[in-house]
Amino acid sequence: MSETLTTGANREKDDTVLEVEGLHKAFGGLVATDDASFAVERGTITALIGPNGAGKSTIFNLVSGFYEPDAGTVRVNGTDVTGMEPHEVATEGLIRTFQTPRKLEGMTVREAMLVGASDQPGESFLKLFTDPSGVEAAERANIEDAHEMLEQFEIGHLATQPATDLSGGQMKLVELARAMLAEPEILLLDEPVAGVNPTLANKLSDHIARLNEEGVTLCLIEHDMEFVMNLADPVIVLDRGSVLVEGPSEAVRNDQRVIDAYLGGDSA
Repeated sequence: MSETLTTGANREKDDTVLEVEGLHKAFGGLVATDDASFAVERGTITALIGPNGAGKSTIFNLVSGFYEPDAGTVRVNGTDVTGMEPHEVATEGLIRTFQTPRKLEGMTVREAMLVGASDQPGESFLKLFTDPSGVEAAERANIEDAHEMLEQFEIGHLATQPATDLSGGQMKLVELARAMLAEPEILLLDEPVAGVNPTLANKLSDHIARLNEEGVTLCLIEHDMEFVMNLADPVIVLDRGSVLVEGPSEAVRNDQRVIDAYLGGDSA
């Protein structure tokens, strides 16, 4: 990791898992991202920060396939995923969570978890008839994996609870656990501690650090600066749809350009 601050993005990295180049997206006359370019190095926890309207969420939606860019490219492990559907991007190893997890009506936590499993042969009517034992074995394995993942996130006791009964913080843990069932190489976290009480925020921080130690690359958007500065390296600062600077948290925290654009501004 570089210990100095880079004007714009530092794209000279040894092993990039995500490369974003020249992303441009406008909604009518509003430019949301303006030639945004950056790279995420494998094995890091990289944060994207910036004031409201800086383009953070738009970039996540572009990278993960929920928006199609007007210009620019997105590569995951060197594969061009620009314009792919979200499920196609996911098969390349990139999974994302959302700022507000969707509570799945009528489902238990365990059933909601199974939405994230990558191997679902039971979704094929043909396999239901031609290989019922294989379908049953895969479903059994997915249930076991879901339980194991819930235990890893210390929420195994919630497996049979209706998903709609959980608090916002508990849903964030479930969504994080569900995302991990897909075995991502890079996980995008959209404001993982927004609206979460401090105790659960600390748990989420610990789990994110654990996942990173286990080899998952993470890229997150978050407004909680203490959370970001304690966890992420590097930090990429966005302003008006472009990358302003990139560097380690301490250098970012003390840079006057960042203070002017974000930390000292009205938007937090």
